Amino acid sequence: MRLTSLHRHPLKSGTIEDLESAVVEPWGLAGDRRWMVVDADGTFLTAREERRLLAIDASLTGTGLRLSAPGRPTIDVPDPDPAAQVPVRIWSSLITAAEAAEAAKWLTETLDREVRLVHLDDPTRRAVNPARGEPEDRVSLADGYPLLIATEASLAALNEAIVAGDGDPVPMGRFRPNLVVDGDAPWLEDDWRRIRVGDATFRAVKGCARCVITTLEAHESGDVEGGKEPIRTLARIRRFGGAVWFGVNLIPDSADVTIRVGDEVEVLEAAEPGAGPVGA
Repeated sequence: MRLTSLHRHPLKSGTIEDLESAVVEPWGLAGDRRWMVVDADGTFLTAREERRLLAIDASLTGTGLRLSAPGRPTIDVPDPDPAAQVPVRIWSSLITAAEAAEAAKWLTETLDREVRLVHLDDPTRRAVNPARGEPEDRVSLADGYPLLIATEASLAALNEAIVAGDGDPVPMGRFRPNLVVDGDAPWLEDDWRRIRVGDATFRAVKGCARCVITTLEAHESGDVEGGKEPIRTLARIRRFGGAVWFGVNLIPDSADVTIRVGDEVEVLEAAEPGAGPVGA
């Protein structure tokens, strides 16, 4: 197998950045999901609650974050002072992050609701689920684990099933993976437990249960439309334990290793086939 594409998300639920190479850090790809929009109470917001986040373009500048959106001026947000810590909640994690006060007005006007922008200056603050990771494992502002991997073979199988049900195929970006590999057959990733990508190794710790975000598509106009796919078809062909699944969450066992599109991907350890997604 080969790594066919590589992606990061500078702003949680913002636009996706395609990369040719990336540094693997203990908490994910360098620069991935270190910025997040929160409401007035400090609770995280994603496209589940605010679909217009998908139309916000966010790119790293080296000194901060550049934000733009259709019909809105571009704004450069400097990395906030690490001393400007505020409490934030992301799922069950209660941590602190540095507030970028300069972005509040721009984001509030863009989303038409009172929001703030925070930056996780120290990703060692947030541990992964102890049921799936080791005590030292950390994650940035991703939902639960440092990286997500998906295979082109599984997407092809899913789209074949969608089209057979008179639906329109969906792009890989709907699933927001960090790593995409080719693969020989669909759903083999369910059985992976340890893999190597280039010179980096990872534990495959949990399949990824999918939500409504996969049904949303942002257009250049800034409009975000929703539909039934791929959730409708996943519910038919990939339902396990009351959820629907696509992709696998990874925890790095390597740090400060660069991976590149085209790198070889090797399965180092696998479970017996046929059990379904790990953690389902």
